[in-house]
Amino acid sequence: MAARDKAYKLLAMQEGISNSKAKELIDKGLVRVGGKKVMIARGEISADTNFVVKDIAPIKVIFQDNDILVVDKPAFLTADEVAKKYPDAILLNRLDKETSGVMMFAKNEDFQKKAIKEFKQNKVYKEYVAIVEGKVIDEIEIDKPILTTKDRGSAKSKIDAKKGKPAKSTVYPMLVEGNKSKIKIVIESGRTHQIRVHLNSVGLPIIGDGIYGRTASNVTRVLLHSKITRIFDYEFEAKEPREFKVYEFN
Repeated sequence: MAARDKAYKLLAMQEGISNSKAKELIDKGLVRVGGKKVMIARGEISADTNFVVKDIAPIKVIFQDNDILVVDKPAFLTADEVAKKYPDAILLNRLDKETSGVMMFAKNEDFQKKAIKEFKQNKVYKEYVAIVEGKVIDEIEIDKPILTTKDRGSAKSKIDAKKGKPAKSTVYPMLVEGNKSKIKIVIESGRTHQIRVHLNSVGLPIIGDGIYGRTASNVTRVLLHSKITRIFDYEFEAKEPREFKVYEFN
């Protein structure tokens, strides 16, 4: 019988890194074996396993002035990890760990208060792009309340007509190939995991979303990107990452 050991220990030996760093890479979803994501760092695996480790793209500054700092967040970093890079700025909007795109910070408390008011009044324009399972050929309006529950620091959301908070997403077709579609989504409000839950609820699960959507062997992340945000007189755009342009629809 072939020797076995915990995945993070074997990865640490292969990459010449510490056990804690190896565990962190697995927890971030950056490690794959045979095209599949390694899910459990402490899970036992064959000692001769060959791991493939994905690099995290750098954080790019899109714009900054005296009031606002805007960055293009790469996938696989949490909003808090990005925020730690800018300790003097105040985080204005969050993106899920595997979601990339526009993230904004206030440079002062006065601007923060004004921005929060805009968000609360649904005056901030938020446009995303996603790749989903299913054919989207018409505009779709999804107006379904969302309830979010938190357990041990992680959040999970679902449609709940009685207890949920109002949430509205409008879907626009961009490209259809086979049984998959590239779509634009504009959201009002910004509930936790809103787009992922809304799209799954109408039979359009996001590719790469292991919680609410559909996993795929050739996709390493949730294919959701925050592309354009408008607040006050500002407009910010984060270009679509490579995987949205060269995605193999087959």
